[in-house]
Amino acid sequence: MNINDKTVLAMLNKLIAINRLNKTQILQMVNLVSISNDFNDLKDNMKWESYKSFHQNI
Repeated sequence: MNINDKTVLAMLNKLIAINRLNKTQILQMVNLVSISNDFNDLKDNMKWESYKSFHQNI
């Protein structure tokens, strides 16, 4: 996805507001946007990254 696309930015803002993402999660999301094919893929990638980082801290 193209982060410079207005519709993508609008949806990202909506995801930030709905999920009350913190700064770290927002930066993570921005990094994952370019490798994600669509918003469902982005959500899956974010879940995977949060799972991975959670288990690295154990």
